[in-house]
Amino acid sequence: MAAFLRASRRSLFSSCGILYSHGQQSSLHSSKHIFQFSRSHASQAIQKSLFESNILRILRNEIEYQLDYAPPHPPVTKFNTFMVEDRPGEQWVTLRRKFGEDEHIKIEATMIDGAITVPKANDENLAEDVRLHISVLVDIWKGEGSEFLEFVCSSWPNSLEIQKVYLLRSNSSRAQPYMGPNVKDLNSGFRDGLNEFLKARGVDDELSTFLHEFMMNKDRIEAIGWLRKIQSFIEN
Repeated sequence: MAAFLRASRRSLFSSCGILYSHGQQSSLHSSKHIFQFSRSHASQAIQKSLFESNILRILRNEIEYQLDYAPPHPPVTKFNTFMVEDRPGEQWVTLRRKFGEDEHIKIEATMIDGAITVPKANDENLAEDVRLHISVLVDIWKGEGSEFLEFVCSSWPNSLEIQKVYLLRSNSSRAQPYMGPNVKDLNSGFRDGLNEFLKARGVDDELSTFLHEFMMNKDRIEAIGWLRKIQSFIEN
């Protein structure tokens, strides 16, 4: 009986040793796998951190350059008799004023949306200048009437050109109303009359120059704001 117990004890300890050895090997294998995963994850985190740090450095340098090279100034809120309504984050600006007793004028202008090249004046080398373009809509209406005039204009750095003139109804149900001829196709006397009509209301070459100065400044403000938003997104 004692011999049987001793044999059973040896068998039990032997089995426990096998199980312990197997468990130890499994634990070592698992620990090795976790270590490799952690090292790979840490390496990826370091690479990502270096990449983001580089991007942030570039963004900070660009913002600093923009502020030093051509620092923007706060946008004005008034030009002559017009109230100026900037639209931060948008590519438009709105100007409003009243004219006379019951006439309302609203101007909407885009940021710079095109350019042409023209020969430089008095330049024998045939060099060219770039003229930047801004699209402008001028709406004029009286009182609470449903009809209004809409002038489609091209704004150049030193001049304003009328392209089209529409007489519209705000509640018109016509599918395709007649929109009128191109102003350039009309006789010069009529074109001059339209220009004088707008000029009397402050819509003239001086306004065009102001729009270009305003939009150049706005372009710098929007560009710096965009860079800062990208910077904030990466930092957070």
